[in-house]
Amino acid sequence: MSNKRQIKLGVFLSPSGHHEASWRHPDTNPAGATDFEHFKKLAQLAEKAKFDTIFTADSDGFWGGTGDHETRSRRAQGAGFEPITLYSALSSVTKNIGFVATASTTYNEPWHIARKFASLDQISGGRAAWNVVTSGNAQAALNFGLEEHPEHGERYRRATEFVEVVKGLWDSWEDDALLYDKENGVFSDPDKLHDLNHVGEFFKVKGPLNVARSPQGQPVLVQAGASEPGRVLAARTAEAIFAAWQTLDDAQAFYSDIKTRAEQYGRNPDHIKVLPGVYPVIGRTEQEALDKKEQLRALIHPQIGLSLLASLGGFPVLRDYDLDGPVPQDLPDTNNNKSRRQLLLELAKRENLTIRQLYEWVAGARGHRVIHGTPDSIADQLEEWFVNGAADGFNLLAPTYPAGLVEFADLVVPILQKRGLFRTEYEASTLRGNLGLPIPENRYTAYRDAKQA
Repeated sequence: MSNKRQIKLGVFLSPSGHHEASWRHPDTNPAGATDFEHFKKLAQLAEKAKFDTIFTADSDGFWGGTGDHETRSRRAQGAGFEPITLYSALSSVTKNIGFVATASTTYNEPWHIARKFASLDQISGGRAAWNVVTSGNAQAALNFGLEEHPEHGERYRRATEFVEVVKGLWDSWEDDALLYDKENGVFSDPDKLHDLNHVGEFFKVKGPLNVARSPQGQPVLVQAGASEPGRVLAARTAEAIFAAWQTLDDAQAFYSDIKTRAEQYGRNPDHIKVLPGVYPVIGRTEQEALDKKEQLRALIHPQIGLSLLASLGGFPVLRDYDLDGPVPQDLPDTNNNKSRRQLLLELAKRENLTIRQLYEWVAGARGHRVIHGTPDSIADQLEEWFVNGAADGFNLLAPTYPAGLVEFADLVVPILQKRGLFRTEYEASTLRGNLGLPIPENRYTAYRDAKQA
């Protein structure tokens, strides 16, 4: 195995593909969202190509709004699996690939999240990761007895405490707490199982957690927010960050900022992997790649395009505006998706996009970087960001599945491997081992060792 720094790769699994209209493409399975064999095939394809993770987004509300039944009827969203359940099943048909599941700190309790992810980590042999979100879908509030989505700053204060409680619960059992002493009838060491006794602004949790410590100590923590509160949370707690940037300069600035902030919190910056999303359209020629983009673009219904701008960018509904006119820059502030909204506004202004052109762009990459070209060109573009301080790896958003994943695995991965930029074999059986992340020391073990030193 090479000691050279190498790219980390995740694949963002949307059932038919990451393009909003992928379910309409002739080569995709529109029923993939509820087809376990479909996800099994994708997970095994990613593992065969030696990807680090598969990732699924999730929401506690239906994307596309409530009451707008026609819009909802045109979207291939909301019919899929709950991710922890899906990953528990997929863990039995894979051996090395990690599972990143999204779960909200706004519409869950720490106990639930700690227990679910600890269970997945045990079942998978140490391959679980939690994508920490505060929920960008304001409609979720209506499913939990609330009239409106909690304020942005409050959501992040809650999230900060939430993560600390979950990490505390994950430390309930020390690594060697389970004795299994049949002769003396002692199942566990009473001195190595701990109550948390947390009392804070949002939570009061006694503990201990009723799931033992996992093979990788704790599930990996992933975060995606790029707003100021999001960066603070990421720098303090995240071990991998999903980012969305369009330019090398912006990606470099974010990368440097996160690494610097992590050091200020006393963390090793190498223990945070920054993984920008990338939407690759691959062709044998540049023109073939452009033709593929156009084929999907033509399948976008305008109603869905406007809905995407409303949900992803926090924009008001733009039906009253000329679709072929400029994107308004003086829109009112939003309580969710602040960083993605700013990215979209800046993109529209920089590229002089119309509303139609903006939603056509959003329908593919959801605000992430779009790259197209031959396999060598795709590899060149990834390498540029990786070697120039903009990324530790990438989260792949294939336009369609399984074709987009197969093309990347068969055509681009071998080029990265030949350049020494990507593994040819897994380094470990756990997600932490493959990402090059340390096992967190149990807080109670560390305290006792410090007292005895």
